[in-house]
Amino acid sequence: MSSTKAMQITRTFSEFAKQADYSFMDSLKPDPQATDDGDDHLTREVFSGHYVPVTPTAIPKPEYVAHSKILFNELGLSQELVIDELFRRLFSGDISVATTPMRPVGWATGYALSIYGTEYTQQCPFGTGNGYGDGRAISIFEGLFNGKRWEMQLKGGGPTPYCRGADGRAVLRSSVREFLAQEYMQSLGVPTSRSLTLYVSKSETVRRPWYTKESNSIDPDTLVETAAAISTRVAPSFLRVGQIELFARRVRNNEHQDAMNELEMIVKHLIARNYKEEIEPTLSISNQVIELASSFRERLTSLVANWMRVGYCQGNFNSDNCAAGGFTLDYGPFGFCELFDPRFQPWTGGGEHFAFFNQQVAAEANYQMFCASLRPLLTGDSVALERLDSIREGFTTVMNQKLENMWVKKLGLVSYDAHLVNKMLQLMVHTKVDYTIFFRKLTNIPSKVKDLKDSFYLPISEEIENEWISWLKQWREHINNKGNQREISTELKGINPKYTWREWLITPAYEKAENGDYSLIKELQAVLDKPYDEQSLEIQKKYDRLKPKKFFGAGGISHYSCSS
Repeated sequence: MSSTKAMQITRTFSEFAKQADYSFMDSLKPDPQATDDGDDHLTREVFSGHYVPVTPTAIPKPEYVAHSKILFNELGLSQELVIDELFRRLFSGDISVATTPMRPVGWATGYALSIYGTEYTQQCPFGTGNGYGDGRAISIFEGLFNGKRWEMQLKGGGPTPYCRGADGRAVLRSSVREFLAQEYMQSLGVPTSRSLTLYVSKSETVRRPWYTKESNSIDPDTLVETAAAISTRVAPSFLRVGQIELFARRVRNNEHQDAMNELEMIVKHLIARNYKEEIEPTLSISNQVIELASSFRERLTSLVANWMRVGYCQGNFNSDNCAAGGFTLDYGPFGFCELFDPRFQPWTGGGEHFAFFNQQVAAEANYQMFCASLRPLLTGDSVALERLDSIREGFTTVMNQKLENMWVKKLGLVSYDAHLVNKMLQLMVHTKVDYTIFFRKLTNIPSKVKDLKDSFYLPISEEIENEWISWLKQWREHINNKGNQREISTELKGINPKYTWREWLITPAYEKAENGDYSLIKELQAVLDKPYDEQSLEIQKKYDRLKPKKFFGAGGISHYSCSS
């Protein structure tokens, strides 16, 4: 009889420290111009190396706001660790508490910027691209937890050489949003970085542009003094497409003699960190690169299809915000679609090219840049280059298949019916439906339009009602061909969430938090941890409802800048 090994529970800071294992710093090269002690906080160009050793800047008088009980359990961390003094100090930016085998410094990384396949360097303060990178994200720990490797990164941990003159801080508002969103996406079943802890300073504030109360301004119309906060996000790695791009550009521009070696090292490290189970390390580098391109295509297309399924809009899907491990990474200018609009884009700086229904196009542009960055490693191998090109050119086909499969599952169909799906989307736009409520209503397999009307923002005309009657009839015929309606309904409830992210319900949580009241954050954690479940009547009345009219066009709610 086989026995399952009990999970090791980490109860003390010293036990936590012993799990340290720094593959990134051990296998990659530091910037040769960096300091050893991590005192490297002024903006400067970084010409080579994979990372800059840097110490975070602790927030003064840190106060505990929240932690993810679910992630703590997954990592085998005792819930009591959040009140451990050394643990609190570390995750509020004080790395001086590090004990062996932990390192007394963290690390920040550079990356390149491309938008829709166009390379940019002009936003870099030096005009060279050597100033882009982790401006306020500092990784401070990498370790093995029950056999799985995780990296822990402080968001808002102070300036790095990549901060471009900024203060390296994050405000409580954006930290609460990211903290809640990452764990919500995990609960939805969407690959994502994770949230570990959130601390706020009781004495340090920073000034940021934001919106006055009840403002309808597109851009922020005031400066607000807000508490500085540090959230810790966790992932198998934080390698981005933009990072691979950076090293490929250096090879292409012949920037230094070790450029090709640095590109090969970072790609091999990406495979070891994120694709170890899929790519055999004994393969030649050419074959590993081909396998990597194929595996990343599979993950990226699945990720975007999942985003579409749950109504998520990335808002700023540049290559530097695209995790090379194929999960959701950037939670700054994101949002979830309420009133259905294919052009939904909550970020005022994003434009329609990063809108809800354009995400697959943005993903393909990032994928093209990823493949272009792998090409130097295949120089002279014409067969491998042809294989890479074939995989790259197949992106659209695979992406379309993933989206079709998503609609099949979301609607409980036997097979994809383009006419049925497109007609539904047209009617959703004309009817002004709530994306989440509409699909949740469909999980009951209704036969009458009145059963959908709670998801409509406005009354509908007789003509539109007749079109809905016709569509429901066709859709139910598909359902009937599949089998037992009760079983299909249960399946659909596990695919179409009941509870979604509604910015107007998140806003009160961070506003209360600014006054030291974290109760709404905890309430939202509980609700968003079970997005597919039928919850209490009280929760349903509060969280399962249409966006009130007063919030349409409201600055900071319907739309917001990336100021955080």
